[in-house]
Amino acid sequence: MSEWNLPDLIDHTVLRPDATKIDVLRLCQEAKEHRFSVIFVPPCYVDEAVAAVAGTAIRVGIPIGFPLGGHTTKTKVAEAIEAVSRGALVLDMVINVSRLKSGDRDYVRRDIAEVVQATPDVEHKVILETCYLTQGEKRIACQLVVEAGADYVKTSTGFGAAGATVEDVKLMKETVAGLVKVKASGGIRDWKTTLAMLEAGADRIGTSARILKEIRENLSNRTYVKNMGRTLYPHRDAAGVVGGAGLWRHHNRLDQIQPHVEDHRNG
Repeated sequence: MSEWNLPDLIDHTVLRPDATKIDVLRLCQEAKEHRFSVIFVPPCYVDEAVAAVAGTAIRVGIPIGFPLGGHTTKTKVAEAIEAVSRGALVLDMVINVSRLKSGDRDYVRRDIAEVVQATPDVEHKVILETCYLTQGEKRIACQLVVEAGADYVKTSTGFGAAGATVEDVKLMKETVAGLVKVKASGGIRDWKTTLAMLEAGADRIGTSARILKEIRENLSNRTYVKNMGRTLYPHRDAAGVVGGAGLWRHHNRLDQIQPHVEDHRNG
């Protein structure tokens, strides 16, 4: 049986160019309601996001070198330092795709490492933008991320020609061999896709509250969700409420909801 604490695995994100302050504050409220552990907002709203989730365990994430990755290293470092100084605790930086495809491995490694070294107390993910890379380049990128000291490899910005694929998640998971984690992001908009990414080996998912809303709507009607030939079960909190910070489990034999009471002390 596979077990995932879904709220804790989702980076709840709003990075659209037309996202407004209202959208960002709504995202923060949704994160509190669903007990997501990480939110991602545009850099210009880091202050508002940090203030909105103050007093919770939610970490604010900021994209670096986003979305193209072609910024100079000095620019990426400056972005990272400012974001952290304002309260960001997670940084997702875009790899320099052009330098990678040009074969300049030392530049790419150094580009990542300097951001990591400049902000040592936060989590770092590196976005590969896999839709532009060959299979070999994906493997090289993963190796460089490991060597540079980041915490995650990530599939996509969501602004490229394509987003995450199961095949890319599997390749990345195999290549990093447990030395760093894998985040799937880009085009993940429903539970079926989320489940496929998790089963392929993704450790985190970049998506929105829509996923948990979809699950809760089904479970609140005392139905169960079947995807990939398996059944989703909710853990309930002490009040019997489906979801919260409880585990959402998969089991491939039973076909009925099994309530479970769990003590949530970290909510």
